[in-house]
Amino acid sequence: MTIAVTIHLPDDLYQRAERFARLSNRDLASVITDTVQSLLPPMGNYIDTLQPIETLSNQEILILANSKMTPDEDSRMSFLLAHQRENELIEGEAQELQALMQIYQEGWLRQTTALIQAIERGLMEPMDS
Repeated sequence: MTIAVTIHLPDDLYQRAERFARLSNRDLASVITDTVQSLLPPMGNYIDTLQPIETLSNQEILILANSKMTPDEDSRMSFLLAHQRENELIEGEAQELQALMQIYQEGWLRQTTALIQAIERGLMEPMDS
């Protein structure tokens, strides 16, 4: 199933996408769809059950802003990434790594959003750039 979406693009972005579509002999819609798909990480269905970050209490925001993967998950992901670099993943490890990467990406996204919320609420100082 596909859903039609109307978006407004800046002229220069539209021209770049149109040139890329012509160059790759593809239609503009598929170029934009593929680009969006490649940039948005897959998300687990449980995300829909999470309370929106802006509705969390100050204490919950600070806990989430300082959250990390469990030490076991972090260690296992590091191990699997090292094996992937050496092309030494065994059966099932690629799927396990993909699952851990999804946990990491989803956690990072929520943590980042919580950090922004904590700064906006004055619970944390902005980080130096």
